[in-house]
Amino acid sequence: MQRVLEAASPPDLDLMFRPMFGGIIGYAAGKAFASLSNRGLALKMSGADHVALSVVPGVAPLRYEPDDPPSKSYLLVPDAMLSDADDLRPWIARSAAGLKPSTRKPRKKAAKD
Repeated sequence: MQRVLEAASPPDLDLMFRPMFGGIIGYAAGKAFASLSNRGLALKMSGADHVALSVVPGVAPLRYEPDDPPSKSYLLVPDAMLSDADDLRPWIARSAAGLKPSTRKPRKKAAKD
C-alpha cells in the first residue's frame, strides 16, 4: 500500500513513512496525512474536502477495530481507487494541502559558555 501511495502522489509531495499503531503513518512535509493499515488506506481530510470525499461510493470513516468510534478526520478510500493512480492523486493532493501549518515554536539553542 505504501508503494501505491508513493506512485499516486503528486511528484512534488515530500513523503515520509513511519511505523505506528501496528500500521504505517504517511507524512507530507512532516505532517501526518495518511494511515496505512490492515483496514486499508485512509486519508486525513478536513472541511469541504472531507465532505467531498465522504460522498464517493465506497468511502468510509476509518475504524481500526469494529467497535472503535469512527475517525472524524481519516477516511478509508475504496479498493477501486487504489488501483487507479489518476483517481487517487487529487485526493492525496487535497489531503496534503489541508494540513494545518505547524504552530510549534523552534527550540532555542543553548548558550555556549
